[in-house]
Amino acid sequence: MPDSSLELSIVMPCLNEARTLLVCMTKAQEFMAKNGVVGEIVIADNGSTDDSLEIAQKFGAQVVSVSEKGYGAALAGGFQAARGRFIIMGDADDSYDFGDSLPLLKKLREGVDLVVGNRFDGEIKKGAMPFLNRYLGNPVLSYIGRLFFKIPLRDFHCGLRGFVRQSILNLNLRTVGMEFASEMIVLAALHGLTMAEVPVTLSPDGRGRHPHLNPWRDGWRHLRFLLLYSPRWLYLYPGLALISFGLFICALLLPGPMMIIDGVGLDVHTLLIGAMSILVGVQSLTFGVIARSYAKRNGMIPRCSRFDRFLMDLQLEHLLCGGAVLFAIGVACTGWAVHRWSSVDFGALDYRDVMRILIVAVTCCVAGLQLGFSAFLLGVMQIKHK
Repeated sequence: MPDSSLELSIVMPCLNEARTLLVCMTKAQEFMAKNGVVGEIVIADNGSTDDSLEIAQKFGAQVVSVSEKGYGAALAGGFQAARGRFIIMGDADDSYDFGDSLPLLKKLREGVDLVVGNRFDGEIKKGAMPFLNRYLGNPVLSYIGRLFFKIPLRDFHCGLRGFVRQSILNLNLRTVGMEFASEMIVLAALHGLTMAEVPVTLSPDGRGRHPHLNPWRDGWRHLRFLLLYSPRWLYLYPGLALISFGLFICALLLPGPMMIIDGVGLDVHTLLIGAMSILVGVQSLTFGVIARSYAKRNGMIPRCSRFDRFLMDLQLEHLLCGGAVLFAIGVACTGWAVHRWSSVDFGALDYRDVMRILIVAVTCCVAGLQLGFSAFLLGVMQIKHK
């Protein structure tokens, strides 16, 4: 339970950090004593088998045992146990200096909900961050986060950050792994929390062993989270691009073959690729509508734009009508092709006579059926329960 007399809780996730835990707790305690901060130190232990628990208890820190494995699970357990109004979180491997936490606390006192450290604006000491993480993983994933969610932060994965405890608890964070860092920032932005960055220094950790972080596995988990929480970028925008490409190809080649340069031309084979592009695009768009509807109805993503409101207002009947129109066009085109076939007494046809219109017919019929089935799946998602 929160304690009105405590301003700050410093939370550290811990998994076999006996070598560095005492140093981190000492720096945190000295920071609070030096700056007159009334606070506590919370160690969220995630199943340590070394002397970490004994060290924390002797130091006088509050120790909470978190049985569910994972960086995010440990932090979530620590947040629940913390009693301060503000929380500053950081790793227990001495890669961040808790003695330099004053800039974060100042921002929190000014009314900012979430303050994230920026190692690229601060200092990354030699050997503190692997080459791939520094020049590929962190910059690329942070850029994707800014692009998808319009978040003005440049370092999504800094482990040193501060926030208003209740504001973050209200987000109901769900992930248990390293992607917890991205989830906190993304949901904070989607729910309108104020955010800021401060420069911080990253030093080589003092563990003397391999870190818990796995760059490829955990990088994928961050990217996967960003995609799952952005149906627009995962489904809608790619779907629109595929449909636009397919329609462009169809507009070029429906009238007939097109020669690009001497000896090189485009014909029904390319038209078929355009048709497949349209079908995949339609499926991607419907997936986007369904994903957005599910996410909103389960409280994962709030409404944030007119476009999203339009998607949310789509009903089963709207998609069914669109599917019916496309299917009717396909049937009409098929009827025209059968009429052409009957003109030769249902004998052999030159493919150039009917192939183009049959590609249009099949594309419209399949797209119509896709919309129809997706409409009923959307209806299942929209069933209301008590």
